[in-house]
Amino acid sequence: MLNQKLQDIKDLVNSHIQGDIELNSAELTEHLKFLKKEDEEIYKAILNELDSESLGEAAVQMPNHMLKDVIALPDEKVADAIEELESDDATDLIQNIGDIDENRAKQIFDSLETDSKKEISRLINYDENEAGAYMQIEVFSCELNQTLGEVIQKFRMLKNSGELVRVFQLFVLDEHGILRYCVPLDDLLLFDPDEQISEIMKKHGTEYEPHFVQDSDDIMRVAQIVKDYDLSSVPVVNKAGVLLGRITTYDIHDFLEDSATEQIYHLAGVDDEAEDEETLFKAGKARALWLCVNLITAIISSVVISYFDESINKIVALAVLMPIVASMGGNTGTQALTVTVRRLAIGEINFAHAKATLLKELSIAAVNGAIFATLMGVIAHFWFNINNLGLVIAMSMMINLSLAGLFGALIPMGLKRLNIDPAVGSSVLLTTVTDVVGFFSFLGLATWILL
Repeated sequence: MLNQKLQDIKDLVNSHIQGDIELNSAELTEHLKFLKKEDEEIYKAILNELDSESLGEAAVQMPNHMLKDVIALPDEKVADAIEELESDDATDLIQNIGDIDENRAKQIFDSLETDSKKEISRLINYDENEAGAYMQIEVFSCELNQTLGEVIQKFRMLKNSGELVRVFQLFVLDEHGILRYCVPLDDLLLFDPDEQISEIMKKHGTEYEPHFVQDSDDIMRVAQIVKDYDLSSVPVVNKAGVLLGRITTYDIHDFLEDSATEQIYHLAGVDDEAEDEETLFKAGKARALWLCVNLITAIISSVVISYFDESINKIVALAVLMPIVASMGGNTGTQALTVTVRRLAIGEINFAHAKATLLKELSIAAVNGAIFATLMGVIAHFWFNINNLGLVIAMSMMINLSLAGLFGALIPMGLKRLNIDPAVGSSVLLTTVTDVVGFFSFLGLATWILL
């Protein structure tokens, strides 16, 4: 059955290479992943046969362990593949290659045409959270003194040559290159082709006032503008208002998807790149680091418990109940942590909202703590019939759940303040807090009140 699937996918990719069918980049990349896993020889042979456009589009989506095979191809072939990409994707690919092998990235970069080098050099200098790092330099623009007919002819030429893809708007510039208007393509059909753009804008310009961002703006602000105004693309300008490029909804979608995936993996202490590796050893090695950290924190919790071994020996019920205190605290903290990390990631909160956010999470946790502390206190009282045991566990749960809510918000905000990804390490730190506080408060109160 596997051999048949391997043959079917091989035939499918070969049909794409021969031009009989067309696979999109996502489909092609998935097929290449399967071929690499099942037959390395076939996989490498197909890489050599892929046309430049297909190779470039697939390479952008490849995990590093597959991209290593691409950059092992001749410089000219890899350079041709990069030349076929839009400027933002070409920059991303060069950066990804640089992460694997800086010398190889330089060799490939040197093989590019001069214009491509200039474009990539411009984009690669932006910080990863700046709008400029996500923009495409390729735009469809015109000047006010052109006629609509000339603009349409220009659009036809650019589309036929493949220089522009996924065009949504016409960016209208003045003689200094400053952005003045954004006109949806379908609206161009409403006007007289012989009329100058300047005359059209005199009549309808208020409808086409642009929503734009500066190249230095945070990418989260761009995502918010795209969402608020339901834009298909947003122009990027410099401080003087000169048009530099555009960011499309596809770019924003990719950014948000990558960010969400990264946040989820980091919360679990998993390396997202390692999860795509082809061997169990490499993926397992990446997870082992955080498991080692977890082991250390678990030892800390065990040390706390060891201080109260006599209390546990005298009242066995304590050993039965203390995991409940820690578990409820952990779940409460995780709720606050998840909400806070998400809101930080999408820009809903910042340090100006810190006090309000901490008070909100503390209040929610305290209310839930009071409810479940009372419930568990009653259960413990009737379960073990030990005087004041219900009071002890209720007090402990109230303390632990309240602090779990507070630290669930405080830890990621503190890491963000230190310019550390709030998803990385937050869960480990939170688990340590809730376990130590839970065990110490429960066993400490039990020792103080019951013994």
